[in-house]
Amino acid sequence: MTDGDTAPRRPRLPSGWRRLALRLPILLYRAGLGPLFGKRLLLLHHTGRVSDRDRMTVLEVVSHDPAEPSWTVASGFGPRADWYLNLRAQPKTLIRFGNRPHAVTAHFLPPEEGAEVMAGYARRHPRTARRLCAFMGLPIDGGEASFRQAGQAIPFVRLEASGGYGRATHRHS
Repeated sequence: MTDGDTAPRRPRLPSGWRRLALRLPILLYRAGLGPLFGKRLLLLHHTGRVSDRDRMTVLEVVSHDPAEPSWTVASGFGPRADWYLNLRAQPKTLIRFGNRPHAVTAHFLPPEEGAEVMAGYARRHPRTARRLCAFMGLPIDGGEASFRQAGQAIPFVRLEASGGYGRATHRHS
């Protein structure tokens, strides 16, 4: 990307069988099969900022720190994704990682930290990182500098374990 480039485009939301395929991991988590996803996916519970209804989405874990514990996720649909906006409105919530629930608080990473996260992710998962950037319309050349620049445009959220549960934990088991 150069200084004249625009912000990333918001990818079109999936519909039809693609939407169904993306929702399938939620059903697997609900059936107690979360461990099938290893450390790559988590189930995020969130409350609709307009509807006030319980929502769930499965997200890829970009990085995980078991010592803290914390999980970093990216909004592949940009800063207007419903789960992202819902967490902005109510950052305390619940995730399920494997079969274990965790009360978490969402922290929205600044672009500089997003650059570091994306560079690390690209080192660990180069093909997936290239696909994410292409999906979001972010030009990259495969070098670390281009991944850092792309990471500044991708909304990253760090979900940090917290002592108190958000509303979602009272409704979901």
